Amino acid sequence: MVIGRNAVLELLKSGRPVESVLIASGKREGSITKIAALAHERGITIKNVNVKKLDYMCAGANHQGVIANVSAHEYSSVSEILEYARGREEEPFIIICDEIEDSRNLGAIIRTAEACGAHGVVISKRRSAGLNFITSKAACGALEYIRVARVTNITALIKTLKKENIWVYAADMQGENWKSVDFSGGAALVVGNEGRGISPLVKESCDLSVAVPMYGRLNSINASVAAGIIMYEIASRRS
Repeated sequence: MVIGRNAVLELLKSGRPVESVLIASGKREGSITKIAALAHERGITIKNVNVKKLDYMCAGANHQGVIANVSAHEYSSVSEILEYARGREEEPFIIICDEIEDSRNLGAIIRTAEACGAHGVVISKRRSAGLNFITSKAACGALEYIRVARVTNITALIKTLKKENIWVYAADMQGENWKSVDFSGGAALVVGNEGRGISPLVKESCDLSVAVPMYGRLNSINASVAAGIIMYEIASRRS
């Protein structure tokens, strides 16, 4: 984290990747107005939060009403992920996170994706956790080995992948049983938000929905757990 008005302002001016800017509710005067405007210009997420949350995050340090979350790792591009797969002479295997908001879930998905031999993970810029320190810790070193890209529009990404002959699968409770699906060839798995699931437009863009059947009384499991089960099934078919 970078805290304090001058520090955050200079960070934004430098062009360094920034995950989000947190501003104390009601603090939109002076240099904070400039910070908000610059963050908006750069397309960085701005969150209005209670000042007590900022106090807690900074352990009592003087944040002056503003904090910036800086990426714990550099992002790649989707083209770099595809090129990496080509370089290994393998069919692309990509994980797409559609608004995964919990950093620990995202870190767990990235960790499993690396373990399964995926070529990369793609996350959305808006309403999504990023490569912050919590994600990095949950990924347990996987960020050093797997490429993570960030895009503005998941639906547009899916169209691009389809042009590369990559089948796109949605992890959805209403889908086909994962055991009956042929995952051969280029594959991309879309994992949805922890509460809302995959957004309707994204789901409609996918080629097929696949589900992990529930045998107990609960009707769903954690997003990162469901993703891990299907990822390993895809990996086993590819091997």
